Amino acid sequence: MINNTLKFLKKNLLNAALVLLLLVVIFVPDAKAFLIKGLMEIGFYKPEIETPIAPDMSLSGIRFKDAKGNLVDLGDLKGKVIFLNFWATWCPPCRAEMPSVNKLYKQFKDDKNVVFIFADADGDLGKSTRFMADRKYEMPVYKVESNVPEEIFSGVLPTTIIFDKQGRLSLRHEGAADYADKKIVDFLNKLSRSN
Repeated sequence: MINNTLKFLKKNLLNAALVLLLLVVIFVPDAKAFLIKGLMEIGFYKPEIETPIAPDMSLSGIRFKDAKGNLVDLGDLKGKVIFLNFWATWCPPCRAEMPSVNKLYKQFKDDKNVVFIFADADGDLGKSTRFMADRKYEMPVYKVESNVPEEIFSGVLPTTIIFDKQGRLSLRHEGAADYADKKIVDFLNKLSRSN
């Protein structure tokens, strides 16, 4: 009996380990984020830099509020490149892209032509601010304070949008991506230097 049990365990040990690993990835957000981050590092999840087809829209009235109560209206940011990222603390793909987004932010935070807005889709600034601090991310967190047109954010997390200095949609990407990629850095530099 014991011999048969040992044989059964030996035969099925690999299957059991794979099932256990799959369950961990499904139910533990940081495990899923770790897996997605690893896939980013080997070349998956690169955002396409192409001009999205979108109607001209006014950014005026699209507002965000930071933890100190300061309001930012996208319409007031004309003349600046806007990097807008919608995310949530519970979202594994959001967690996976955060290190690359933080690296990009650190690279451009002193560029007066580029503004970063990290919009917590849940609107819980206390939770999202703690999340950023616990992970030593420097990105400024905001909550949405107005309606946001579906052309900008349709509810998919994460969603990243880049507007040029004229307020035109220059990049829109749904899902995780490696924003520390050289193509993105070059793209932001090009937009920052343009008139």
